[in-house]
Amino acid sequence: MGETNWAGNHGYAAEAVLTPRTTEEVRAAVEAATTVKALGSRHCFNDIADAPGGVLLDLSALNTGSLENPVEINAEAATVTVGGSARYGDFVGQLHEAGFALPNLASLPHITVAGSVATGTHGSGRRLQGLASAVSALELVTADGGLRTFSREADPDVFPGLVVGLGALGVVTRLTLDVVPTFEVRQNVFEGLPWTAVHQHFDEIEDAGYSVSLFTDWTGDRIDQVWVKSRVEPGAPVTALPGLHGAVPADRPRHPVAAAGVPAVHCTPQLGVPGPWHERLPHFALAFTPSVGEELQSEYFVPYGDAVAAIEAVRGLGDQLAPVLLVCEIRAIAGDDLWLSPSHGGDRVALHFTWRPRQPEVEALLPLLEERLAPFGARPHWGKLFHSSALSGHYPRMADFRALAHDLDPGGKFRTPFIRRTVFGEAGIRLQNRPPHHTP
Repeated sequence: MGETNWAGNHGYAAEAVLTPRTTEEVRAAVEAATTVKALGSRHCFNDIADAPGGVLLDLSALNTGSLENPVEINAEAATVTVGGSARYGDFVGQLHEAGFALPNLASLPHITVAGSVATGTHGSGRRLQGLASAVSALELVTADGGLRTFSREADPDVFPGLVVGLGALGVVTRLTLDVVPTFEVRQNVFEGLPWTAVHQHFDEIEDAGYSVSLFTDWTGDRIDQVWVKSRVEPGAPVTALPGLHGAVPADRPRHPVAAAGVPAVHCTPQLGVPGPWHERLPHFALAFTPSVGEELQSEYFVPYGDAVAAIEAVRGLGDQLAPVLLVCEIRAIAGDDLWLSPSHGGDRVALHFTWRPRQPEVEALLPLLEERLAPFGARPHWGKLFHSSALSGHYPRMADFRALAHDLDPGGKFRTPFIRRTVFGEAGIRLQNRPPHHTP
C-alpha cells in the first residue's frame, strides 16, 4: 500500500485506505469492513492506528468548519464541538476570538483532537489534566455502522471508558470539549538548572508556572532548558523572572531539541512576551514541522510522588541513552478518572523521549529503560514506542474496558493486533509493521 505514519517508521499493513467525506460514508465503510481503524494526523509511532488486512479510514476529508463538521461554540454551556478530524490548530484561533480557551494544549497543535484524546495525550502543568479530560460528549460510529452519542452527564457509568478509547470502541466523528474564558500566557526559558535543584526543589519548580517542562539529554550535572509558561492576569504587571533555582534566563529564543539544530523560529514566542494562550501553550508553531520531524518517540508516566526517584533511575542510563537520544522532556500532569488514561487515579510525571530515527537501537534500549522504571509502575504512552505489552496491572479498570469493547464491538471489528496485544493480553501477537516503503 505504501502508506506510513508521520515519522515514516511504520508502514501500514492494511489493505486499503479510504477517505470518507461525510459521516454517512464513515458509517457505510465501517459497516462493510471486517477489520477497520481510523487515522488522524498519523502522529503515532507504533501500530495502534493500523488494521492489518483490513481498512484504514483517513478522516482528514471530514474537514472541521465545513457544513458536515462545523465548529460549534456554545457560550451558555461553555463548550466547543468539533469534527473528529479537527486538529487543535484548526480552531483554537476561532475559539480565542469568541472569548474562550481550552485549559491546556499539547506541545504541538498539529494533532487531531480525536486521536489525541484516544491515546491519552497531554500538555504540561501540575494542576492541569490531560487533553481527554476536557471531553464532555462524543459521537461514535459503532461496529454495525450505527451512530451513537455519549456524554459525561448522560452516561456517567461508561463515559470514563469511552474517551481514551484507543480506537477499540468505534470511530469518533465529533467531540464536545469544555472551555474556559480566554487568557494570555507568557513563556520564559531558563538554562542550566542543576540536578541538585531538581532533587531539592522539584515541587517548587513544577509550581513556577501554569505549565513547566524540563528538557535534558541525561548527561552532565545540569538540565539543559526549563520552559515556564505563566498565565498573565488582566491588569497585573508583567515583571521579569530573574532566575529559577540556579538556572538563568535564556538571552534569546531557544528550540528544545538543541541537538537537532532546528531554528528557534519554529517555536512559539518566548522571552516573556505575553500572548494568547493558543500561541504560547504549545512549544511548536503550527506553520512549521513540529519538534524535529524525523524522529521516534517514547513516553512513560510515573506517580508524581516517585518522580525524583524515577528521574535518578533514568539518569543512571545517561551514557547509554545519549547516542540515540535527541532530548527528553519531563513534565507533570494532574490525575483523572478516565479508565485507560496514563494519569488515571493520581497525578503523574511524564518522561518523554525524542529519539534519533534509529529504531533498532531504540528498541534495544526500551527493555532496559522499562526495567529501571518498573518499580514505579510506569505506564507507557499508548501511541509511542514501548516494549512490554503486559499493561493490565497498570489499569484498575482494564476489565471494565474489555467488557465495554465486547459490548460495542462484539465481533471484534476494531480488535486489531495492537488491541489484542495490549488490552486483551493475547500472547504471541507481535507488532504489525510492513516496511515503510513496501509496495504490495
